[in-house]
Amino acid sequence: MRFSSRSFRRTSRICTIDSMRHGSRFDPPNRFESTHREPDWEHWDGDADSRPTDDSRPIVYLEDDSQSIVSENDSPDIPFRYSLNPYRGCAHGCAYCYARNSHEYLGFNAGLDFETKIVVKRRAAELFRQFLSRPKWKPESIAFSGVTDCYQPIERTERLTRSCMLVAAEFGQPVSIVTKNAAVLRDLDVLQELAAMNLIHVYISVTTLQPDLAREMEPRTSIPVARLRAIRTLSAAGIPVGVMCAPIIPGLNDSELPHVLEAAADHGAQTAGYILLRLPLTVLPVFREWLERVYPARAENVLGLIAQTRGGSLSDSTFGRRMRGSGPIAEQIASLFRIFRARHGLDRSLPTYDLSHFRVPTTAPRQGRLF
Repeated sequence: MRFSSRSFRRTSRICTIDSMRHGSRFDPPNRFESTHREPDWEHWDGDADSRPTDDSRPIVYLEDDSQSIVSENDSPDIPFRYSLNPYRGCAHGCAYCYARNSHEYLGFNAGLDFETKIVVKRRAAELFRQFLSRPKWKPESIAFSGVTDCYQPIERTERLTRSCMLVAAEFGQPVSIVTKNAAVLRDLDVLQELAAMNLIHVYISVTTLQPDLAREMEPRTSIPVARLRAIRTLSAAGIPVGVMCAPIIPGLNDSELPHVLEAAADHGAQTAGYILLRLPLTVLPVFREWLERVYPARAENVLGLIAQTRGGSLSDSTFGRRMRGSGPIAEQIASLFRIFRARHGLDRSLPTYDLSHFRVPTTAPRQGRLF
């Protein structure tokens, strides 16, 4: 189902942010729209220096009126069946984000719109309670950040992820989190409550240990050292934590894989995973524009290496290959990951969820029965 951007209500606005804070710098055409708007400065009355630029576009938050919060998928290469995303779009602005093209379903674009028009699901906790209260629900893990990061900057004030975590603790519902933001530590108390019942897995995504590369590639996420500190703090608090090396970009950050795994293990990570760079649909032009703008001397080589992992193309959506790629380079990355994951003791699994804790509180809303 597609939604028009006109169906959202603007709720707040953040002032103009500096040019280094956006991953994308343009508005690629929405593949569902028949028309596309291009700026035309031919009749601009001001001087060139005062002309508005895409890199200074403010972030706007829009209220979502969704009537459900948990999504279900049957993909054979995604390790979870259910996911919950309190936000659509992501101000982190990661140039490579595979979720960018999902913004097109809302009438926006995968470029600047994805990181400056953020849809906020204010009723997330209420809808989550309704979902868990359904008589047919049989508890299994629900993944947070299956699409966009649940700890992006707006979570500081909205606290939608925290409110959903509190619902999970109340019901004894198992959840998993993947995030690039050390802000997850603000919810250490509720995460410890879930961990005491074996109901939480947290994965911190670490793509690079180079702060300059991280700032360019993931402009509004936590710096690498802060993510490593988050792993250490979570581990010390008794919360099962792993590292997710995602995405691995051939020719850009693949050589760092051994160092990232070593650092994560040294900081208390118990397991590790990785995903090869994915560039589905309109994510490709966004990533290409970023790469050619930020690393022009390396762009041709990086794109060539990516193509070698995707059967000569820059994208492959085939189940079984889209997460790992194919060919010699993809096999080398997989082998490198396996060797260093084992060397640093990260080839374990996080503790099994204890589903026996699940219960529907007497105060929870229940659907009426027809019979």
